Amino acid sequence: MQKTVKTKSGRVLQLPTPAEDAAITSAANADPDASPFTDAEWEQVKPLARRGRPLGSGTKVQITMRVDAEVLDTFKATGPGWQTRINEVLRSWVKSHA
Repeated sequence: MQKTVKTKSGRVLQLPTPAEDAAITSAANADPDASPFTDAEWEQVKPLARRGRPLGSGTKVQITMRVDAEVLDTFKATGPGWQTRINEVLRSWVKSHA
């Protein structure tokens, strides 16, 4: 009897028999374009992208601030990055009034 596995979604998957698994493995090993990684090669593998929200600079503080709707709409109309542009305007003001 062939082994099966039930997934969280309820699907039932049939696992290959040991003979089928051996045939699949030998075919994969015979393919020159699909040579298996060595343990040393696996150690060098790094993920291409980090999952989730990008890491911040670690120097910013989250606040709640009330501004005029017209000001907010103007910055939002400039597209993505509008919060960064507001930060740049505030930084410029701080430098000129230091």
